[in-house]
Amino acid sequence: MESPKLTRPFPTGTPPPLPPKNVPATPPRTGSPLTIGPGASSPARPATPLVPCSSTTPPPPPPRPPSRPKLPPGKPGVGDVSRPFSPPIHSSSPPPIAPLARAESTSSISSTNSLSAATTPTVVSEDDVFYDKLPSFERRCETPAGSSRGPSPLTMGAQDTLPVAAAFTETVNAYFKGADPSKCIVKITGEMVLSFPAGITRHFANNPSPAALTFRVVNFSRLEHVLPNPQLLCCDNTQNDANTKEFWVNMPNLMTHLKKVSEQKPQATYYNVDMLKYQVSAQGIQSTPLNLAVNWRCEPSSTDLRIDYKYNTDAMTTAVALNNVQFLVPIDGGVTKLQAVLPPAVWNAEQQRILWKIPDISQKSENGGVGSLLARFQLSEGPSKPSPLVVQFTSEGSTLSGCDIELVGAGYRFSLIKKRFAAGKYLADN
Repeated sequence: MESPKLTRPFPTGTPPPLPPKNVPATPPRTGSPLTIGPGASSPARPATPLVPCSSTTPPPPPPRPPSRPKLPPGKPGVGDVSRPFSPPIHSSSPPPIAPLARAESTSSISSTNSLSAATTPTVVSEDDVFYDKLPSFERRCETPAGSSRGPSPLTMGAQDTLPVAAAFTETVNAYFKGADPSKCIVKITGEMVLSFPAGITRHFANNPSPAALTFRVVNFSRLEHVLPNPQLLCCDNTQNDANTKEFWVNMPNLMTHLKKVSEQKPQATYYNVDMLKYQVSAQGIQSTPLNLAVNWRCEPSSTDLRIDYKYNTDAMTTAVALNNVQFLVPIDGGVTKLQAVLPPAVWNAEQQRILWKIPDISQKSENGGVGSLLARFQLSEGPSKPSPLVVQFTSEGSTLSGCDIELVGAGYRFSLIKKRFAAGKYLADN
């Protein structure tokens, strides 16, 4: 690749604007790249009504202690405006959704297709756009299966409480159009998984009537829709506090399920079980951790490309870095030479794609995570036709919903709570 001085300046423009404080999310209902029809149910079980528990005789709620101190009120929800639920958008190349530990997945409501191959962020092809054969909500929220590696951090001890771990994993799908923040369409989905050590099956065998596992989800009002595991989970719909939601586990069903899995996978050291799947209330560009704007200048003999990006702390509960950020753009028109590029990028001549890789973007990055990517291409069969920019990233230590989990009652303890999010279909057009 040659990089002589530019014969003319790059296209001018301003970086993506700061997201306005109160722009309601108003995604178009028709003609939107994010609009999809109802998907098929997961093959593992038929579609279930979105109710707290599908069984006709749910177990009664566990006895409550005589008195419990009330928790201080949580932070106000980010956009608690309720609106009709629509199926979320999913990536054909799902983001890496690591289980709590690399163990055998035992989700009773996952489909037969494993996502274990999704260990690194991948990028989608130029013809893989939002409206292209998107999977259903339930299928997307699978828990990946993996091989057990090393000892489990959830070891059973002599304590009188049983260790349980939890993980929130969220996927943000976004479509940016030009530099207009009001045209940004966002869908955020998530799942909450509980992980049990393998030794808990022996404990249940010796204690056939264990204490009920009860927990509450905090900042519940930030969720637009919640789908509990109908085989294992029930909730109390009479609660008055919209910001929290209390759930309890059907212990006989859980014990039966874990016993069956332990027989099928005797080498696993812990078991991951899907408990909740949900959609997060999104407020347009304010809810995107990385704001984007793309500008193309297409002429018969050359194409100029500019990508502006901005790290957005307001989208996250806790400001954490975006890791392994990738920007991929296909360039047609017969590229003969990459005349200039800033910062350095990888050009794939066979696939006619340019790829920028940035290890991480955060507040500690140059200019607070605000930057631009520039490139100029010489063409033999121009002009180019602008194509969508595809972006991928992962993040650990925070969620976009701000949801958390707390145990209620005695008998169990949280040994670990993980929070993460990643880009699903994250696209930007000219």
